[in-house]
Amino acid sequence: MQVMQHFNNYMDIPQVKQLSDQVRQIHVELAQQITADFKQAFSGQNSKHFNHLTEGCSVLSVLDPKVKKDLLVWFVNIQLQEYAHLFDENQDFAWLDKIDRRYAWIKKHLLDFESKFGTIFPPEWEVSERIAVQFCHVTREDLAKLMNKRRSEIDVKLLLYAIQRTGNFESLLAKRFIGSTLEAGDAKSTAVSNDAAEKTPGNPFEEENKKSENEKPRPSPFANLIGRCFEPYLNIYIESLDRNLADLMSKFVSDSKTQPPGAKEFNGIEGPSSVLSSCADLFVFYKKCMLQCTQLSTGLIMLSLAETFQKYLREYALKILQNNLPKIVSSAGIGTSMSNITRDFRDLSTSGFIQNFQSFLKEGETARFSKEEQSRICCILTTAEYCLETTQQLEEKLREKIDKSYSEKINLSQEQDIFHNVISNCIQLLVQDLETACDSALTTMTKVQWSSMEVVGDQSNYVNTIIGHLRQAIPTIRDRLSSCRKYFTQLCLNFANSFIIKLVQQLYKCKPLNAVGAEQLLLDVHMLKTALLDLPSMGYQIQRKAPVTYTKVKRIIYKLIFKYLEVIIYLFNILSLII
Repeated sequence: MQVMQHFNNYMDIPQVKQLSDQVRQIHVELAQQITADFKQAFSGQNSKHFNHLTEGCSVLSVLDPKVKKDLLVWFVNIQLQEYAHLFDENQDFAWLDKIDRRYAWIKKHLLDFESKFGTIFPPEWEVSERIAVQFCHVTREDLAKLMNKRRSEIDVKLLLYAIQRTGNFESLLAKRFIGSTLEAGDAKSTAVSNDAAEKTPGNPFEEENKKSENEKPRPSPFANLIGRCFEPYLNIYIESLDRNLADLMSKFVSDSKTQPPGAKEFNGIEGPSSVLSSCADLFVFYKKCMLQCTQLSTGLIMLSLAETFQKYLREYALKILQNNLPKIVSSAGIGTSMSNITRDFRDLSTSGFIQNFQSFLKEGETARFSKEEQSRICCILTTAEYCLETTQQLEEKLREKIDKSYSEKINLSQEQDIFHNVISNCIQLLVQDLETACDSALTTMTKVQWSSMEVVGDQSNYVNTIIGHLRQAIPTIRDRLSSCRKYFTQLCLNFANSFIIKLVQQLYKCKPLNAVGAEQLLLDVHMLKTALLDLPSMGYQIQRKAPVTYTKVKRIIYKLIFKYLEVIIYLFNILSLII
């Protein structure tokens, strides 16, 4: 049949051209005859035996490819005539709630076709696959038209049911056929992950990175071949998800009122603060939604999903974390009350003042957080850190799952900043609480009659009071923040900075001052410096060094304080020599 190709260069010879025309005419007649035989054989009541059609297929394989293509298009269409009638849009079986009937029909039809006519067509023609692919095209178009007409009848349950059944059918096709007859635009490569493992309270977005690229499932050429018709309606899924998350958030708020954060850990027992269970529940729910949405589509709907996630991350940070932080009582009134009390002690000697020091402090103290409130702050801080880290992982996973053209639009930096702010607020509250414990003692040091001191003794009682407060509070806070050490170190650093500023302010108020008083202050400041430098490890049975960064900052500041005191002592010594 291909012999004439050798004579293409000789078509200007009349005999050769005549022979070529005759061969071409024979090709046309053969094609017409074989096509007619097929149509007559599959015409229904007048159907004939099909044995001779096998030879006809062999002939068509070497004729013009268009003849074979046209025959297959006709044949596939007649195979789906019954389907078009049974699932017409006016039929009860056509709606989404009966979508399984469509897939059951094609599975049965393919089995019948292969048992009756499978031997007629050459295997390389992939007739069964062609029927299945055309079925997908017809079904997608029919469902799209039907859903457009009956949009108001679609709810999320029905939509997800149809999508799930369709996805299962597409997966079945991927196992049965290789997709060789699909055109390039038909197959939308979509790797679908079935990993739904939950890891709590660890990061639920951690996946098994140990798997090699070869172990990952191959993209299915049939993925979304039908399912893409559902994409215009996926907003129904997002709206339902929004309602579910709103209900979940309401439950979290109600639970937090019944049992405030940290209350479970407290119960009179000191120990590390755990992440709120509601936080782990939220991110596990997020993971399930993300996996489900990935199976629905990885296009624009994933952006809507990300926006919904962002909305409820912000709500969680505000309603569950920020709103549950206790409010600290302002200590602005301490100075006024202390100044009134000081007048009663103005004429006392140093020894007399020391004897009345303890009662003096108690009268000037302000309200501090209870242990339960401290536990709540630490619990919220620990939870906020978990949220921050998991939100970073969530952003990465969303960018990984969504189509590459949209990945740059996924940005959860604002939500991460919100959790950063919650952490900062927690640290500031704990710092303020520590300051409150020390404010009375710092105020008291300015009331001591430093000018009448005659001898340098041990560290002053106000120093003992400050160090005593720190030794009581710091180990408890450290234990509760054992899972987030860097923020505990930050807390120590913030407190030390704030305390040093207040200490310097109070030192300037210690007037009048003689040389002995200055030396006593120098001793007191040295003891406070030692306590603050060891603040991160205070209370450890085994001595541990504070972080290097923390120690460096504190040493620089304390050098300035000691310079101030040393200058005062030097001046007093000069004055005493002159006198």
